[in-house]
Amino acid sequence: MGAADVLIEGFRPGVMERLGLGPAPCLAHNPRLVYGRMTGWGQGGPLAHTAGHDLNYLALSGALHAIGRAEGGPVPPLNLVADFGGGAMLLAVGVLAALLHARQTGEGQVVDAAMTDGCALLQAMNLSFQAMGQWQDRRQSNLIDGAAPFYDTYACADDGHLAVAALEERFYRQFLERTDLAGEALLQPQHDRSLWPQQKQRIAAVLRTRSRDDWVRVFEGSDACVTPVLTLGEAPQHPHHRARGSFVEVDGRVQPGPAPRFSHTPTLGARPLPATHDGRAALAAWGWADEEIASWPRPARWPEARASTAQDTSRSVRAALIACTRPLTPSLE
Repeated sequence: MGAADVLIEGFRPGVMERLGLGPAPCLAHNPRLVYGRMTGWGQGGPLAHTAGHDLNYLALSGALHAIGRAEGGPVPPLNLVADFGGGAMLLAVGVLAALLHARQTGEGQVVDAAMTDGCALLQAMNLSFQAMGQWQDRRQSNLIDGAAPFYDTYACADDGHLAVAALEERFYRQFLERTDLAGEALLQPQHDRSLWPQQKQRIAAVLRTRSRDDWVRVFEGSDACVTPVLTLGEAPQHPHHRARGSFVEVDGRVQPGPAPRFSHTPTLGARPLPATHDGRAALAAWGWADEEIASWPRPARWPEARASTAQDTSRSVRAALIACTRPLTPSLE
């Protein structure tokens, strides 16, 4: 623990404290430690100890209400928004900021990353629009939620789809030119909301006349802001992704490539852990002797003891690291 820069845990509030590995003993042992905590609801508040998943955190933040079609209910956007965007990504940002602070001041701290907080933060732009009277609190009623005919997805003749995002006037003009709609009076006033439903019907009818890939060829080389909606199987084969290495293959399995890219620091693709990996190599890397590691049993569950001294903290860390070699038990959720 004394050599660590960062500790990250994702249990419900109080679990790490019961293990004797809460922030107090860890920071007492290593004052420079950045202690990252990832939860859905946060370390405090009425729901802090309540079970939940991405969709719950997104729903309570108000963001889920805005996602979907006007005639239907809210649509789950996979688990990209709360788990990864509002959760993991913001935890990473917070940990890195705290790490810079620790290196400048010698002071570590706790980073409390709640997924529902992150979802709320991601809505800053829409909340600003709402404050300015430019956002309606109804699905598919706004510029970027599928109400505008020039910012939506459309079905093609083969039931494939196109994503149209021609927000700016010059891009919208190119879109109309490539679809042979530039001469139609109905489509000229881009931002007349009263015409949006009719404009959308007309565009939908035209895009239904060709297959998705036919339209891709029509729009190729333009700034009309039109792209195919690719499947997960198709995406890695797209020429742009292949040129950039956006996806990589490891042991015959397709995985996302490293992102973002750095100009000086090499970014290596993911490498699978060996099938025999059980965490003991990590223990050795942290300074315990092979004989000592071999003498420790693999526990059936995490230890419950509280650490009150640096020596106790070290023992708890050792026990916790050994326990990492086993699947987590439901009692720790």
